[in-house]
Amino acid sequence: MTEIERGILYLVATPIGNLADFSFRAVEILKRVDLIACEDTRHSRLLLDHYGIDRPLVAFHEHNEETATPQLLERLRQGQAVALIADAGTPLVNDPGFPLVRSARAAGIRVTPIPGPCALIAALSASGLPTHRFAFEGFPPRRSAARRARFEALRDEPRTLIFYEASHRIMDTLQDLAAIFPPERPIVIARELTKRFETITASTVGEAGALLERQPEQRRGEFVLVLGGAPEASPGDGLCPDQERVLRLLLEECSLRTAVALTARITGVSREAAYRTALRWCGQGGAG
Repeated sequence: MTEIERGILYLVATPIGNLADFSFRAVEILKRVDLIACEDTRHSRLLLDHYGIDRPLVAFHEHNEETATPQLLERLRQGQAVALIADAGTPLVNDPGFPLVRSARAAGIRVTPIPGPCALIAALSASGLPTHRFAFEGFPPRRSAARRARFEALRDEPRTLIFYEASHRIMDTLQDLAAIFPPERPIVIARELTKRFETITASTVGEAGALLERQPEQRRGEFVLVLGGAPEASPGDGLCPDQERVLRLLLEECSLRTAVALTARITGVSREAAYRTALRWCGQGGAG
């Protein structure tokens, strides 16, 4: 039997789809806390009933977390054990809870994570893309102009990038990715993770939209997009061999300015690195 301590805020991860992914420790903690704060009490009640967890629930979501936080802190100060859960996955990972955790720690209240499912980690681990360095970007902006601006700011990021996206925006998001990132940049589309119709599909930024266009059933559900990072620059001149080759070929046909811009667009290297390399070559007597 799992024992709990009083006056502690437990952050409890819940399944992202398959109910069997709920850990034994998580279930035992939730059975013994005094109160469970959750995004949607009706949604969470279905999960809790499945595991025979009968504890009081209180709504805690993005629209009320500022006002609900002081109430939960008071319960914790009184020595009650409080659990925070999200609708699915690990609390605070693209879910409410940050003000509560920050305030609890500032007040000297112990915060304990009960780890478990997390959609971004599940998708990353199965993507086949580099996992040693990655950046989670949550949901991209809803509007295309803002979305493209966000993608433009991330175009030269060397770390693997992870996004969440909803079914009704997935095609628009893939289109905007294709407008900003080099077409050969690898992308993995993870859909409905741990659920019956789970699919994890490897593609490229240039082909992903057409792939889903041909398969309407692949446009339904919840998505995690795992995008390969920009090629790492070599220490010598800032460009990897493939980027150098593209720049040399373009310099033979285009002006320096155009060659640099196209190299950056095609390969994902920064314009500054391509420009510095081109100038160095010119100073050495040409690009050849």
